[in-house]
Amino acid sequence: MKNKLFKGIMSALVTPLDEQGRLHTEAVRTIIDWQLAKGVNGFYICGGTGEGPVLTKEVRKQMAEVSVEACRGRAAVIDHIGAINMADVLELTEHANSIGVDGLSSLPPNFYFRYSEEELIAYYKKISDHTDKPIIVYATGMLGGMNIYTLMKQLMDIPNVIGAKYTMPDYYLMHRLSELNGGDINIINGPDETLLCGLIMGADGGIGTTYNLIPDYYVHIYNAYKAGDMEEAKKWQFKANRIIEILIRHSSYGAIGAVKEALSFMGLGAGHAAAPSKPMHKDDVGALMKELQTAGFRWS
Repeated sequence: MKNKLFKGIMSALVTPLDEQGRLHTEAVRTIIDWQLAKGVNGFYICGGTGEGPVLTKEVRKQMAEVSVEACRGRAAVIDHIGAINMADVLELTEHANSIGVDGLSSLPPNFYFRYSEEELIAYYKKISDHTDKPIIVYATGMLGGMNIYTLMKQLMDIPNVIGAKYTMPDYYLMHRLSELNGGDINIINGPDETLLCGLIMGADGGIGTTYNLIPDYYVHIYNAYKAGDMEEAKKWQFKANRIIEILIRHSSYGAIGAVKEALSFMGLGAGHAAAPSKPMHKDDVGALMKELQTAGFRWS
């Protein structure tokens, strides 16, 4: 099927920043190499985990350039080009085209305004008009409570739209989406804690925040599921969920801050979460790492 382009385990890559908010380019390369060695199949950059909405366009462009160069064709790079205004969206789209990313994705600015179904269709149509790259819709509750099924049914008629990153808890709806377009639709699971649920209900792979820190856990889940070993897949999902609970509890928003602090503690240079988020105190980082170790996490 021509639309099922992105499969397997794709890290929602963190954006390593220094104290001035500048991109730590060498850390990007180091983290990508480390995750590829753990079996990751691709990277989703500058989305929520990558803190794209609070980064400058210049940093986002640089992150995309370094990520594409670091992967060197070894893994897919999906660039999230969503922004608060359409001009920036199209500028980031055209930049992504020029550097050879493998796909684009976007969440419209629904985190502030509420747009109609017609307006959202026009939004993705405009992106499609400016690229020949495959487009992954960001399907989330932030789309304002609209009917995601009818919206996706219409979006699949837009050239270049191939599917959705599905970050919602309704797996009945996910399965219905997976049957759109005669099943020729690329559905990617969003919630880390329910990757196995997503795979069972029709997802082709997963994109997640904690994939940055425990990528091998998710590779185990995916490979065990594909091999038909549900007990092994469940074992690794439950192990991942114990880590997720700790990361969320130690982070001010989602698990992003704690994931970046843990990666930096491990010597991978991810820095801190972007401003206005505060960096964790070193004692709190130590407590986080001790708790992760107690839960079975090992780093090398």
